[in-house]
Amino acid sequence: MSDQDSVIEWFIENQRDLPWRKSTPWGVFVSEFMLQQTPVNRVLPKWHEWMERWPSPTHLAAAASSDVIKAWDRLGYPRRALRLHESAQVISQHHGGEVPTTYEALLALPGVGDYTAGAILSFAFGQRAVVLDTNVRRVINRWHVGAEFPTTSLSKAERALAEELIPERSALWAGATMELGALICTSKKPACEECPLRATCAWRCAGYPAGTPMRTQGKWHGSDRQCRGTIMAAIRKGETHIAAISWPDAEQLQRCIVDLEREKLLVASTSHVRLP
Repeated sequence: MSDQDSVIEWFIENQRDLPWRKSTPWGVFVSEFMLQQTPVNRVLPKWHEWMERWPSPTHLAAAASSDVIKAWDRLGYPRRALRLHESAQVISQHHGGEVPTTYEALLALPGVGDYTAGAILSFAFGQRAVVLDTNVRRVINRWHVGAEFPTTSLSKAERALAEELIPERSALWAGATMELGALICTSKKPACEECPLRATCAWRCAGYPAGTPMRTQGKWHGSDRQCRGTIMAAIRKGETHIAAISWPDAEQLQRCIVDLEREKLLVASTSHVRLP
């Protein structure tokens, strides 16, 4: 049995029961937007809510931007909600209400990059595609390169290696390597003795040489991200007087309001902010 087959068999036996894995292409599409930089446990309830409310691109396309932002709630990075809304409108207007099935068409949609396009092709349509999130990159780098962590930027050589490693059961491979990185080959405490790649893992064979972790986000407390979240939480309840938003730094508050308005996430006047 090849290493790829071992990983796939492990996946078949150990994969989490995630609803988008048994959903429509649209369900996969929504999940990929929600899972960008957001943990699975936070996405699960919101994904169910969205799929019940907007079960197709056409349903979401007809929604008001304010309703979309409210429904996104605290998933983080609310501009993703607007990009998802915009993508639904393009799909509804130019693709007959069906999620496109080609890399080029997917990449042309708002908010869809290389990873998201590959993931949708693989998970929604079973097509052969390179799917490289942080987990997959970590698995491949440890197994094949012998490095504890991948580099910050994806190189052409790394992408070419990932493509070369894709087996015949490509869709299962994409899900399997992602799951292996999430559950076993984790960043801080990998469970190497449980890993189906342990016998051929270059990093393990080399004695686990230490590497440099990929950059993580800065502190949350007092950051612009926290300030933006505070603003958005306030205006989801309705039009809000700026002076009523509880934030200690008035200059930072105003700067974040300007940024959020530029991103079309709110509308501001001299004294109030509201959803678009």
